[in-house]
Parts: sequence; structure tokens; C-alpha cells
Amino acid sequence: MKEKNRFNRYVEIMDTTLRDGEQTPGVAYTPAEKLQLARLLLTKVRADRLEIGSARVSEGEQKGLSSIIEWAEKRGLSDRLEILGFVDGGKSVDWICDVGGKTINMLTKGSEKHCRVQLGKTPEEHYKQVADEIRYATSKGLTVNLYLEDWSSGMRDSFQYVHAFMMYLKDLPVARYMLPDTLGVITPAQITRYLEWLYIAFPNVKLDFHGHNDYGMATANSLAAVEAGISGIHTTVNGLGERAGNQSLSEIAVAIQDMTDRKTHISEKQLQFASTVVQNISGKRNSWNTPIVGCDVFTQTCGVHADGDKKGNLYANPLLPERFSRRRLYALGKLSGKASLEKNLEDLGLELDEDVRKKVLHHIVRLGDKKESVTPADLPFIISDVLRTPIQEKVKFVNYHITSGSDSTPTAEVVLRYKNKEITAVAKGDGGYDAFMKAVRNGMKQFGVTIPKLLDYEVRIPPGGKTDALVETTITWESGDVRPIITIGVDSDQTAAAIEATSKMLNLVLNGD
Repeated sequence: MKEKNRFNRYVEIMDTTLRDGEQTPGVAYTPAEKLQLARLLLTKVRADRLEIGSARVSEGEQKGLSSIIEWAEKRGLSDRLEILGFVDGGKSVDWICDVGGKTINMLTKGSEKHCRVQLGKTPEEHYKQVADEIRYATSKGLTVNLYLEDWSSGMRDSFQYVHAFMMYLKDLPVARYMLPDTLGVITPAQITRYLEWLYIAFPNVKLDFHGHNDYGMATANSLAAVEAGISGIHTTVNGLGERAGNQSLSEIAVAIQDMTDRKTHISEKQLQFASTVVQNISGKRNSWNTPIVGCDVFTQTCGVHADGDKKGNLYANPLLPERFSRRRLYALGKLSGKASLEKNLEDLGLELDEDVRKKVLHHIVRLGDKKESVTPADLPFIISDVLRTPIQEKVKFVNYHITSGSDSTPTAEVVLRYKNKEITAVAKGDGGYDAFMKAVRNGMKQFGVTIPKLLDYEVRIPPGGKTDALVETTITWESGDVRPIITIGVDSDQTAAAIEATSKMLNLVLNGD
């Protein structure tokens, strides 16, 4: 007979971006940022539960958690919020009650080594203190979940300790036992074996798995836990967390969907948006090849792949970009083939004679050999160069002046020429390029032109330390389509390179009208 809390159709996702994710080096959220992320994760991403912070950390933490709980209560969501607390004689319990929390995730020791060495207590002493803390939390109206810290090592080195601990607490109201692989050292085979031991000993217990990624195995371990019947998985957006980070939300949500018979409530179409928001707030950028949410993971580079996709979608797997509100892209460079070029021309609505296509492709491959980056937005400029026909420059930056200093606000003055008319626009900003863009927006607004929103700004400077080295600035713009516009500018001056990329974007947009 199936255990009550095992192999339920839906796996609960408890996201701890706001708590464990904040343990990433250099990451600290303001109360306003925590509220923004909580709203995003609960209402758009649809995480089942959120661990929103830790008890007794700071006044800022107290303020941030109170605002989240107040917001959630108005929407009937407060029972989905959890706060980390400690075995500290009721201090964490009182703190959580004061901020309006309803659930404490109580941190206890899941290995005998941690109990004896870190706490300096016998197992029996620790068991009793935890039991007393649970009773006190329950008397205050809190739901109690129990973290068994260093559980994976505890199961490996001292299963008797873990078993005795859970037996001691079996008649107390523990809603869930949460099983951390604190050091990221467990394997999928061990997960399967250890969970089977616990389910045999405690058939109706509700278990969560909390994976860390030190060996790059967090998703494999979480997936093994799901297949073993676990009730819940803990995640962070972008795998934030100390050392190698925690289980990535996007990776495990998609793996459960595609590789098991079980499901989650996570909205796949919101994963990319959530990833971008967390990158912006945390300041921690994803690697280009991060599964699901990396900038290049839906980009084919090899021309053979583009040809196969064109003839029968031969190089696609179940991870279709449309699932995540993205599009498949075909890179342009030294490995590009005819099919890659045709895919990009088709997206831009451009048609070329066969002879011109060959020359354009040759030009792209030549640029790739020189390690120069090429984006689809560069195609009109490459075509004009091949045809020896200057591209129609609808907007021209006739002149610009940017000033900044330690004791002054950056200011930009831009002279624009558009539709045979020159205008001058002035603006201030947080930096030189920001002031420039605000001036351009002000100027183009006079012509009724709205400039696309800047999504990303990346600067690449060749190593070597030369101050006069060429700078390659790549800017990503919102296009109103699933696929953004990416333009590149190259100059020895970083701001000038950014302005060149901006000019390309404007003329590309306006030539498409």
C-alpha cells in the first residue's frame, strides 16, 4: 500500500532564494527587493512555498519579512511563507511570531558529528532541547518543519543517530522533515538508498530534499529524490547559494516535468523572467551556458545543425525555447553555413540573390576568423558593405558631448539628424552613457519615436592591460518580439563603442518601419 505522503502526483517546490540564496557571497537584498521577489515567486512563478528569511538576523530582515507577510496575508498566501529559526530557548519562535510568521523551519543537527562537535552536546541532550522547542513553537501557534542539518553525512556515518532522533520526535507535531545535503557530497544512488531506509522506518513521514551543488550533482540528486517519492524539493533561482550554490529552480522544475511521471506547479514561461530579475537584483550573472536560462542555450552555432533544423527539426530536443518564452537563434560566425544565414535573413525579412548570399556568408566567416562577433543586427550593415551600397542612415548622431566628474552629475548634449532636421537634446544621468541615452530619448520623442528598452550591456576588453585596446560593447534591446535585438560597437573608447551600438539599433529599427 502506498504511504500517505510518498509519490504524490505533485512535488512541492519550496524556494529559498530569499534565505539560502542570500548566503551567496556579496548578495544582500533590501526589504523592497525581498518583497518584489516574493511577489514574483508566489504569483508568477507559482512556487508552492517560500523560505523568506532567517530569525534574529537584523532590523532590516525583520522589516523585510514583516512587509512580505503583510502583503501575503491580504491575498491569503501567508501559510505558504516559512522562516528559518533555531533551537535557542524560544527566541526564534518569539521573533517569528512578532513578525507575523506562521511556520518555523527549525534548524537541528542531522549528524552525530555536528551534534557532538559543534554543539558539544550528547544526542540525548539535543533531542530533548529540540522536542522542548517544538512544543513551545506549537503552543505559540506555529507550524514546525525540521531541518536535519548535514543529514547526508549523518545517514552515511551514523544512521542510528538519525533514526533515534526521528523516533524521539515521532509523536510530536512535525509537519515535514527537511533533509539537507549540506556539503553537497551525496550521490543519486545514496539518495535512493537513504530515503528507502527512512520510508521503511517512518512510512507516513513527509520529507523534503535540500540539495547543494558542490560536485555539480544537485539536479541529479534532486531528481533521484523525486523518483524515490519525496514530498518536496528546495530550490533557488539561478542556483544561488554559498560555495557552488543550491538546487537551481529552473533545472529541477523542467527535469521533473520531462523525466518523471510527477509534476510541479511551476510556470515554465516565467522562469526566464525570474532568472533575469534575480540576476539584476543580486548582481550575480548566469553563465552563458546555464541550462534553461543561459543566454546561449537556445543558439545553434554549427551550420550543419541549422540545416538539419530547416529540413526536419533534427537538432531539437524537448527543451523547446517557446516553452520558456524564448526563440531558437542561429549564430553567425566562422562555423556558419548557408542555412544559418538563411534563418537569420528570414527573421529579418530580407531576401538576397544566391550570389549576394555567398558573398555575405564569406564576409561573415572572414569576420569570425578574426574573432569578431557578428549578430543578426549586423547583417544589414554587412550586406551594404558587400554591395558597396551605404545603408540608409535614417538617424545620425551629428555630434555629442558627455561630461562627468567627481563633483558633478554626468551630462550629455546630443545633436541628432532625422528626416532632414537637426535637433539638440540635453539630459543628465547616472553615468555618461545613461545621460547620452536620456538625451537621445528626449530628442527622438520630438519625432514621435520611442526607443527600445535596454535589457543588457556587456563590455569585452582583450586581456593584456593596454589602456588603448579596442573595446567591444554588446547591447541587448527589447524588440517587442520574443527575440531581442543585439547590436555591437567597437572603439578604443567604451562610451563611443556603446554609442556605435546604439546607432546601429536605431537605424535597424527605423529601416524596418
